[in-house]
Amino acid sequence: MPTSSKAGAGRSRKIVNVVAVTALLAASGYLTVALRKDEQAKAPEVQAVTDKPQLSSSTVGAQGAQTWERLTGPDRSVLRDAKGQVLGTFTDGARTATLTGPSRTFAEAANTKSRVVTENWVRLMPQKWKAGAENSAWFKEWFKKYFGSEEDDIFAFAFQYVEGAPVKKDAQGVPYAGDAAFGPINPGGSIGNDLRKEQSDFYDYLGIPYTFRDGTTMKPEQERYRAIDCSGFVRTVYGYRARYPLAPTDTQGDGLPRTANGIARSHEGITVIPLQGPGPWYTRPTAIDVLQPGDLVIFKLDSRTHNRLDHIGIYLGNDTDGHKIFISSREEVNGPTIGDKGGTSRLDGNGYYANYFRTARRL
Repeated sequence: MPTSSKAGAGRSRKIVNVVAVTALLAASGYLTVALRKDEQAKAPEVQAVTDKPQLSSSTVGAQGAQTWERLTGPDRSVLRDAKGQVLGTFTDGARTATLTGPSRTFAEAANTKSRVVTENWVRLMPQKWKAGAENSAWFKEWFKKYFGSEEDDIFAFAFQYVEGAPVKKDAQGVPYAGDAAFGPINPGGSIGNDLRKEQSDFYDYLGIPYTFRDGTTMKPEQERYRAIDCSGFVRTVYGYRARYPLAPTDTQGDGLPRTANGIARSHEGITVIPLQGPGPWYTRPTAIDVLQPGDLVIFKLDSRTHNRLDHIGIYLGNDTDGHKIFISSREEVNGPTIGDKGGTSRLDGNGYYANYFRTARRL
């Protein structure tokens, strides 16, 4: 009897221990899930499709009566619905098209209160536009696929690299999107004066070698992993993500050049706002309403670069306060931003970037 009693007591203690451990594991799992949800709640909402278009920009509207209109300055074709509302804009010599679609809100709460609410969806066509292209088989197929589509476009790509953007990986496990830095710390720099090194391109961000169409292979630098400078950001969004052809350097190969200066002076796309005035500072444009969402906006910020233009971004359109906003990668924020640090990201008014805005291209 004593032996049996001891055995029963032992089994009871084991059961109690199992129950206790199970309870602790359950509590731990609950806390882990709760903490994960809390962290996810704190993460910025990079892109939100807020509604379906209330205008005839819906796919239903696309099936109704449509008219094509030719405009100049620059030469372009505009597609309108039966009510005269714009469904798409296509510029001669450019592959960039602006389509009307569901409304989205783009914000970057970590660095600015500015918000861009837009129905513009910027996409690349497979060929350059020219008058009459609306009748071609390639355009009809492309338009059917992308009009009204919520597949990621140029704007969606761009905001996948701002502060707090979640990491996205391809089938091989390579992180191709997520919070990007501008570049590694420059030992000889300081705040406001080359604090971070430039020359981080998309292959540095990816951390993998990349072979361009001319056969040139560029290898990433480890210290630049997950970093893209201003032109590297544009090349990441338009080139690596949207598949616009890329050149390895400013002077080698064909495609989008490596630097802001190279892009500004290239034959890729068309000039929307010409570079004016004598160098090295050139002249600020007096009229910028010709800009279209998706245009590349280029600046002259630094006297040390002499006649070279030295900063580039992507024009988004108006924010909710009516200001013309762009997104670019800069050292002050250490990555892509529409923020205010180092100068508000506005092309209108008399702010830092507005004063040094010089030219624009449409790819």
